[in-house]
Amino acid sequence: MNKRNYQRELDRIIEMIPAGEEKKRLLLHCCCAPCSSYVLEYLHHFFDITVFFFNPNIVEEEEYRKRKKELLRYLSEVPFGREIHRMDADYEPERFLQTAKGHEHDPERGERCRLCFYLRLSETAKAAAQGKFDYFCTTLSISPHKNADLLMTVGEELAGEYGVPYLPSDFKKRNGYKRSIELSSQYHLYRQDYCGCIFSRQAKERKEQQIEP
Repeated sequence: MNKRNYQRELDRIIEMIPAGEEKKRLLLHCCCAPCSSYVLEYLHHFFDITVFFFNPNIVEEEEYRKRKKELLRYLSEVPFGREIHRMDADYEPERFLQTAKGHEHDPERGERCRLCFYLRLSETAKAAAQGKFDYFCTTLSISPHKNADLLMTVGEELAGEYGVPYLPSDFKKRNGYKRSIELSSQYHLYRQDYCGCIFSRQAKERKEQQIEP
């Protein structure tokens, strides 16, 4: 079976948008400003975007507020920022901790990550259905550490459940990740060195301790 090319699938959707037609509405789950930077720069040409910052995996409130503030600052500074709408979400770290129970020691990209994707995208899909959006998706696939196939699988499963199509996407393609680094430098964005959850932070700290002389 040939591997799907999500970028080509997205290209076809964009190519089918008639010139001059009102943009389709996209609810975009955003994990942080650096990952969102390129995705918003790219997609705002084709979609009417509402950003949705729902990330209960960030269990430290100071870190959560910092990442959310950086995303809002980026939107306030980029030329197209006023075109982007915002939808707020509750800060519910207890939901992630309950979801991750029993998977605290899973490796990165393991089952805990799948459960985390499902939690965040299910809330996004639910909000997209309630808001009558045309599509939903997430910025997460821009990271080289995130599995685009898994994100698509979860997204399409939830699309079937909530009745809102999941936008095919692998935003690291076409140098998307490289462009996000350039934009992060240009706008001096805070780039965290772990995904956000306390378990990935602890794994990072253990690794750092192992390489100390």
